[in-house]
Amino acid sequence: MPAIFSMTRGLRLVGGTVLLAAVAVMAHAQTTQVHDPALLRQQLGGARVAIVEFADLECPQCAHANPILKQAVAQYHIPWIRRDFPLQQHIWSRQAALNARWFETAKSKALGDEYRDEVFANQNSIYSLVVLNDFTQKFARSHGVTLPFAIDPMGKLDAAVKADSDMGQRLGIDHTPTVWVLASKGAPYTEVSTDMHDLYQIIDQALANTKDSGAAAKKPVKK
Repeated sequence: MPAIFSMTRGLRLVGGTVLLAAVAVMAHAQTTQVHDPALLRQQLGGARVAIVEFADLECPQCAHANPILKQAVAQYHIPWIRRDFPLQQHIWSRQAALNARWFETAKSKALGDEYRDEVFANQNSIYSLVVLNDFTQKFARSHGVTLPFAIDPMGKLDAAVKADSDMGQRLGIDHTPTVWVLASKGAPYTEVSTDMHDLYQIIDQALANTKDSGAAAKKPVKK
């Protein structure tokens, strides 16, 4: 399997010292070779058009993509299937994914999604598992939630994260974020570039290809 990497950029505060983040920037332009097309198409379910994303909560390029995806989903009113794909080289991404799963299962999917959004928004200040734990405790308190001493004593959340990761490997993912727009007609899936510059264009095309299968979605106003 190809080496898996995240698009890493910018400065990070570590122990009070600003360090240049390890850079693993590689150009990506819709190059993932999908090993199991049927598995990818299954993610669409019964939707007309949907977005499926495999992301790592510690990946800076995933943090960049998150608000762009969130805005597109809200304005086009299409499903957003968020899959966990934590990378081994990231020290706290898997634990963050487990935390998000706990909020989803113990409280609601909406709270789990909000936790993911907040982690991405505050990613530059989270530089260790200890800091992530403090951040998560504060997030929980601000929503009136008490975290248990052990959030995954039976390993069920870890199994769910692993299932997403295994799915990503079966599909042939070699970078994060990996984002596809899925459609019920026309091209069954189209990969979005990691900087998201072609996201709206791809969604527009998918909606145009499926326009006779339902009411037209609201077209977003570009800002």
